[in-house]
Amino acid sequence: MILTQYYPPEVGAPQVRLSSFARELVRRGHQVRVVTALPSYPRGRIFPGYRRRLWRRETLDGVPVIRTWAYPSQSARMAPRLASYFSFAVTSLGAGLGVRPADFVFVESPPLFLGISGRILARLAGARWMLNVADLWPDSVVALGMVRAGIALRLAARLERSLYRSADFVVAATDGIRRTLHDEKGVPGGKLLFLPNGVDIELFRPREADRSLLAEHQLGGKTVFLFAGTHGHAQDLPSILEAAALLRSRTDIAIVFVGDGPVKRSAQDEVERQGLAAVRFVDPQPLERMGAWWSVARAALVTLRDLPLFEGARPSKSLPALACGVPIVFAGRGEWGTVLHEARAGLVVRPGSPEALAGAIARLADGPGLAAELGANGRRLAEERFSWRAIVGAWLDQLDARLAASGAR
Repeated sequence: MILTQYYPPEVGAPQVRLSSFARELVRRGHQVRVVTALPSYPRGRIFPGYRRRLWRRETLDGVPVIRTWAYPSQSARMAPRLASYFSFAVTSLGAGLGVRPADFVFVESPPLFLGISGRILARLAGARWMLNVADLWPDSVVALGMVRAGIALRLAARLERSLYRSADFVVAATDGIRRTLHDEKGVPGGKLLFLPNGVDIELFRPREADRSLLAEHQLGGKTVFLFAGTHGHAQDLPSILEAAALLRSRTDIAIVFVGDGPVKRSAQDEVERQGLAAVRFVDPQPLERMGAWWSVARAALVTLRDLPLFEGARPSKSLPALACGVPIVFAGRGEWGTVLHEARAGLVVRPGSPEALAGAIARLADGPGLAAELGANGRRLAEERFSWRAIVGAWLDQLDARLAASGAR
């Protein structure tokens, strides 16, 4: 059983990752069921076709999905978001109890509170449960300044420790998260598993530029740099906008944001205030439509705020671009920059430096040959290290080894 608040038809990093994970498990002969919320991300409104319901059953890509109500909110304010998290933690218990018992309950975090529901469901079913840590919480909301020190933070840290102790396995999405869990959070190495982000290398692949898309969005004759994904506090959109301002004279360059999120409105306001004609915003696109967008991009823009928290980050928005043969301009610290640099799959610049970011954009705009070389290296990297088939196979091998070591079957 996969227990997650976010799942397709929503578009976003957890949704893509978990649905790909589920499909690959099914392809390998495992039975998978998903318990999730009625879709409302990223705009905080339940999707048409799912409204006025408390629950719904459906099948997506051969995977049975049970949806239950959660308070819909993507507000930048913490109180409404906590209400959304808590409501799903409660309603998912009822939905999970109605699902045939599983051998394993795989719980997506954040939100951390969902671990309570996963633990209860697993214990009632006599199953093992695992907490998948895609983002360290509450560390991330503290580092982003979204929560102040106080009783709420102390309670969250206590819950975090309790869940790590009680989980049969704790799954890390990056090497950095795995090190932090072991070295700082005290999670024993014997219960740690590694499940990095992956990409569907058949859905996302190099293709000819979609000229009709360029015409539709008045991008003909432009060199397109694409930011695709969540427009959130961590992604440092202000640096991209400042870089766009520095490149104001480059009328051949267009910077396109595809997606949505809590800071999109403020970014749009800033573009209007500065009169940045080169910057465009496009609503979230279906996953199958993104291949067309990557076909017209010279490079992907992947930015993170300059915080120690992101030393171990591997932004999943990078992977479809790599699979499509599109190089990355990465402004961030640590692990992901090292991967890209060693593979020569993109340009890595200092986070929080609009000047460095503008320089990298200009370099690729003026160097189509360099972009093509870096993009080919990126496709190779995706095939060799980040296909879901390879990643899930390695993860199942880890799980088998842990179970064998404990004498379990």
